[in-house]
Amino acid sequence: MTAGTKTLTLLRHAKSGWDDPALRDYDRALNARGKRAAALMGGYLRSGGAVFDHIIASPALRVVETLAHVETGYGRTLAPEWDRRIYLASAVTLLDIVHEFSEDTARVLLVGHNPGLEDLAMLLAPESDEPARVALEAKYPTATLAELQFEGGWADLAAGGARLVRFVRPRDLDPALGPED
Repeated sequence: MTAGTKTLTLLRHAKSGWDDPALRDYDRALNARGKRAAALMGGYLRSGGAVFDHIIASPALRVVETLAHVETGYGRTLAPEWDRRIYLASAVTLLDIVHEFSEDTARVLLVGHNPGLEDLAMLLAPESDEPARVALEAKYPTATLAELQFEGGWADLAAGGARLVRFVRPRDLDPALGPED
């Protein structure tokens, strides 16, 4: 097992539309606000020099489109592994998926849905009064990323075993993407 710092970045899909009530949840596309927020988050990742050894994502349409718009802002191609288990997964299922990551992989981007992503981040990051943890506890909005770091192997990651080092919402980068009235 390879020791060292591992980084797990969780990205919730961007805002999707609810225009067609007959559409299956799995097939909902992003709305204009969601497309803008996803591209903005991609630019944020680029400006911060984010690099991922592995990307794994739900194949739901809103996640596929989120990653396409993140790519636009990021300026390079992302090649995710699509894993249907991520679609509407619980925190426990997501943690099982994380435990499967190769030990020679240090930086992973996992793109999916709430409430699973929020629950996973809250499970892994111990309660604290740090601003990022307080914001996470309040709400995990669409197109938001949570970056967690820990020492050791993926298979050993457990409740309270990571540090929440970053929690960035689209509205933190552009106030116009804040909550709608």
